[in-house]
Amino acid sequence: MKIAAYRKAHFNAAHRLHNPGWSDEKNREVFGLCNNPNYHGHNYELEVKVVGEIDPDTGYVIDLGHLRDIIRQEVEERFDHKNLNLDTEEFCTLNPTAENICVVIWQRLRARLPERYELQVRLYETPRNFVEYPA
Repeated sequence: MKIAAYRKAHFNAAHRLHNPGWSDEKNREVFGLCNNPNYHGHNYELEVKVVGEIDPDTGYVIDLGHLRDIIRQEVEERFDHKNLNLDTEEFCTLNPTAENICVVIWQRLRARLPERYELQVRLYETPRNFVEYPA
């Protein structure tokens, strides 16, 4: 019997959407205000979904305290109050769109969780704009 457990988290980060292979004009045309050369920020909301079998000994799918610690180490400490373009190795060359941030978070969490778990990450860039991986 599989069941899903969820954990929410929050981080604030600045970024600039920019493709260095394009002209400044094309970057402004495609990314609009998100291409501001002085960056802009978001209050990101994160939902992490872990699906698995209930452990008969603990009654847990996953210890949510353990999941909290992984999220803190892999997401909050790495990205909170950072300029994603300048302060993180992941986004030095990868455009920090919500989609790319979501996939990077999934990859970092996936590497820390046993394979028996299914993992899904939902990232809210604003209350109305969010992405989910895998879809």
